[in-house]
Amino acid sequence: MKLTIPSIDYLALAPELSLITGSLLLLFAAALMRQRLTRAQVTSVSAVAGLAALVSTFFQWHSVSVHGASVTAASAVAFDGFSVLASGVVALCVVGTAFVAHDWLTREGLRGTEFHILALAASSGAMIMAQANDLIVIFLGLEILSIGLYVLVGFDRHRSVSAEAALKYFLLGGFASAIFAYGAALTYGATGSTNLTVIANVLSTTYLVKSGILLAGVGLLAVGFAFKIAAVPFHQWSPDVYDGAPTPVTGLMAGIVKVGAFAAFLRVMLEAVGTSQSSWRPIVLVLVVLSCLVGAVAGLAQRNIKRLLAYSSINTAGFMLLGLWSGTPRGVSATLYYVAIYAPLTLATFAVATLVGGRGDTQHSLDAYRGLARRQPWLGGALTVLLLAQSGAPFTTGFFAKFSVLEAAIGSGGAVVAAVAMVSAAVVAFYYLRVILSIFADDVHDAVRIDVPRSTGAVIGVVAGASVVGGIWVGPLVDLAHRASLLFFS
Repeated sequence: MKLTIPSIDYLALAPELSLITGSLLLLFAAALMRQRLTRAQVTSVSAVAGLAALVSTFFQWHSVSVHGASVTAASAVAFDGFSVLASGVVALCVVGTAFVAHDWLTREGLRGTEFHILALAASSGAMIMAQANDLIVIFLGLEILSIGLYVLVGFDRHRSVSAEAALKYFLLGGFASAIFAYGAALTYGATGSTNLTVIANVLSTTYLVKSGILLAGVGLLAVGFAFKIAAVPFHQWSPDVYDGAPTPVTGLMAGIVKVGAFAAFLRVMLEAVGTSQSSWRPIVLVLVVLSCLVGAVAGLAQRNIKRLLAYSSINTAGFMLLGLWSGTPRGVSATLYYVAIYAPLTLATFAVATLVGGRGDTQHSLDAYRGLARRQPWLGGALTVLLLAQSGAPFTTGFFAKFSVLEAAIGSGGAVVAAVAMVSAAVVAFYYLRVILSIFADDVHDAVRIDVPRSTGAVIGVVAGASVVGGIWVGPLVDLAHRASLLFFS
């Protein structure tokens, strides 16, 4: 039997290879070098790897724009605008996390080589999920992403809540991975392939006498994805894990998991089983309604900023799912735009929480934020901008993100579900305004001034500024998301 080696377009794999190379360099340097690496050296390698991945996405975009979408590695990897945009967002999160984590590790007295190794590896898994054109490759990316995050969540060995959160995330994550694998097996049994393109061809040209196996498989795949994006009722892990994980890990996790999971979710549902929308749209509709309502209502009772942001992310997942439910290029474009702006927003928000948390990473009550704008105006102002953007306030990137997914849903006949989402957005805005009022409170005495390192401050300032600029000048990023969705559907 002759072994056939598939052709590989290495430009298509450049972002993942950059992150994996950086992770391996740190691993071998830590294991083989006689002298231990300094924090600055480790952070530099991590940041350079992230920047290399980001730069490679510019070359990828040019190639896709000129030559069009394609597949490589035996059609297991897609090379299109959809994957390029997702990889670029993950790369941005890697760079931002490298700087925020450096300051946190310095404050806590940790070297952090393992932190950066795991962060780079987990981020490469998110990129693999975004590019995967095969259910097996999606599963591999999911596991690479998840295993690294399981360890990172429990990275702070001095806090019992960190170990508890890691155990919960590991157990529930393993259960969700098993469900996804079972769904992939059933889908293979129904169609004879795990390749998304082949599955789409089979469903468009073949009548399935017994479609129950396929429906069960698609349903289980949806459950696996719903767990990763923390959609209700598969959200139970989210508040505890967000609260227990080291805050820089929470910021990274909130960003890259949404990017990787949503990219793969969109690709499976719209590319592989897009001809069976009538079968899976009701499932997504339930996820949308429950996520929007539970994320909004449960967040009202929270006095811990990390748990509040966890419930906010659940509500956000419901909004993002509106684009998938619409099943149109406009919906995909809206979700891509939402994911692209949400990941850096939440990363910067948790960067502020990292600073306010103080040594030991324990000060996360809303009382710790009282008067923040009075004693440190720029930090309180930046956090206000970040929270307003996530609530969807005008003149921020979050406003057009919410508007675009609602428009896509209404355009697909979902006026009622859009109304439900809008009501939930009003509730979320209420508890964000409660935090903002606390930030600008003037009845605080003997408050401790927060030390803001340059690198963390730069991440916060850049993201907050970009959110305002992007909210006023919306054209470039919207056009980028639109072109990415067109390339995906082509």
